Amino acid sequence: MQSHPVVLAAALAAALALYFLPALIADRRRRTDLLTIALFNAVLGWTVLGWLLALFWAFQRNPPQDLAVQLNEKQRYAGMRGFSRRLSDRVQARAARLADRERPSR
Repeated sequence: MQSHPVVLAAALAAALALYFLPALIADRRRRTDLLTIALFNAVLGWTVLGWLLALFWAFQRNPPQDLAVQLNEKQRYAGMRGFSRRLSDRVQARAARLADRERPSR
């Protein structure tokens, strides 16, 4: 029994669409790492685990564009808070020492 070439072409197109479904979903969701997901899917999609991981990855939200900037700002603010706290402690300690010196001794 011979298959019609149109049926074979349609079956091949459906199989390719199913194989690259994670990349197609990532494209529709406008993922910023679409190329990475598509390459991961192309290389490891033949394994069920690789295909499922690519599908899971395609459904994730896009990471923030300025993640490194946000991290640097948080670290800088944490550093400034620590510096301010230490400076305030030093000022209070110095004021306490000066107050002790100015008290008349018995």
